[in-house]
Amino acid sequence: MAFGRTSLGSSAAGGGRAMGAGGQRPLSDINVTPLVDVMLVLLVIFIITAPLMASSIKLDLPQTDAGQPNDTPKFVSLSVDASGKVFLNDKPVTDEELTAQLEKAAADSKDTEVQLRADQTVPYGKVVALMGIANKAGLSRIGFVTEAEAAPAKTR
Repeated sequence: MAFGRTSLGSSAAGGGRAMGAGGQRPLSDINVTPLVDVMLVLLVIFIITAPLMASSIKLDLPQTDAGQPNDTPKFVSLSVDASGKVFLNDKPVTDEELTAQLEKAAADSKDTEVQLRADQTVPYGKVVALMGIANKAGLSRIGFVTEAEAAPAKTR
């Protein structure tokens, strides 16, 4: 007597019947290996052909200056050292030169940011005066540049 399952469903005692008194049931498992193989081949084909489909249309686009990307934000660096000397983009300037150069920067772009760096010992009044000069020149975006405080060492 055969006790194993076969796909034919016949046995010696069953007389060739699939579902008789002593017959065996047919296999109902689906083999998914070919399905997975086909899906992986299709995935590879789509991965290879997708970039080619995106650039398949050849166009001769018109040229313009209006569409140029502006990746770098515009800013000017304004620094004040401990003695009160003012530096614009790391070059020493007087108050009159500072006003003229900030007005020029504002005329180029109203979105220009002033990055203000001031020594700890500089009086607050000097910093406010520089902010006023920048604001009068038309630059209202002012950022204060500081250093991150060192984290205290943990003791155990």
